[in-house]
Amino acid sequence: MTVHFIGAGPGDPDLITVRGQRLIQRCALCLYAGSLVPEAVVAEAPKSARVIDTASMTLDDIMAEIGAAVAAGDEVARVHSGDPSLYGAIAEQIRRLKAMGVAYDITPGVSAYAAAAAGLGIELTIPEVSQTLILTRTAMKSSAMPDGEDLASLGRTGATLAIHLSIRNLRAIERELTPFYGADCPVIVAYRVGWPDESYIHATLSTIRDAVQKAKITRTALIFVGKGLGMDAAFRDSALYDAAHAHILRPVRGQKAAKT
Repeated sequence: MTVHFIGAGPGDPDLITVRGQRLIQRCALCLYAGSLVPEAVVAEAPKSARVIDTASMTLDDIMAEIGAAVAAGDEVARVHSGDPSLYGAIAEQIRRLKAMGVAYDITPGVSAYAAAAAGLGIELTIPEVSQTLILTRTAMKSSAMPDGEDLASLGRTGATLAIHLSIRNLRAIERELTPFYGADCPVIVAYRVGWPDESYIHATLSTIRDAVQKAKITRTALIFVGKGLGMDAAFRDSALYDAAHAHILRPVRGQKAAKT
């Protein structure tokens, strides 16, 4: 049988994919992190299914449940928040599944950074301002960051940063990034994206820590840093729809498209 890793999206049950929902509807065992995945997502599981909140479970506990289900010939839905490929901790589960000879697949989900951009009504790649988005985190109580992936190294690129799992590390973020972005660089904190109490804090590198403290936000938040976040009208149009920009599907007027 197969273990299905399913991205549930950041919060709103409507953001799960059709494929993900259909897989949940047919699995006899559904494992989900209740602190991050709404119960409404796993409510789609069959009435006869075992639905287990893994928030208090260890990796050994989770794999034992999966192993027992597979041995019984059941399919398993392993539901993760956001997209499983990003800070989903699925790599160690996959490693064990491979050792057990158990088949698995992955259904992608909407990541928090994408849902936050939608909620903010913005584009993260602004022409000639920022064309690079770096998804990262900082090291606190979790595993160390690899060499060359510290904030100072990433900050040298000037790219827009989407910093995960770091809302309690704003002092270090300000200290490490100010030399490269400037104290007045726009910062947006997206809190509980996709949940009913979703909110956004707009500030700068020099003011974001105080703003977050006043809002009493200590978890479940994503931090955007980048000059493109403050853009309004002061940027050029992209070449994508520029009449002077020709490509195979839109040749220069007066010329016929080349046959392929």
